[in-house]
Amino acid sequence: MFFKVLAHLIHWVQPFLVPICFVAAWALVLMTVWRVFEATRDTVNQAKQMHQVPCPDCQFFTGDYNLKCPVHPMTALSEDAIECPDYRSKQ
Repeated sequence: MFFKVLAHLIHWVQPFLVPICFVAAWALVLMTVWRVFEATRDTVNQAKQMHQVPCPDCQFFTGDYNLKCPVHPMTALSEDAIECPDYRSKQ
């Protein structure tokens, strides 16, 4: 009994499977492309923000891995250093 009902259900749904699979496949492709686009956009925005960090051009920046900045060692080369009040240009 169950298999007869299942066979009728499959026979009834079969004409709709191709369009449903077509739409589902393209939806998956478009979602993947959109996610890649979003990830790329977010990465570019983050890179732009990190390029605003003035530390490498500061006279206090040492370039040493252990102590990058003796004035603000915890915020050196981070987003918090963008508005550093102790920034002094090397020039």
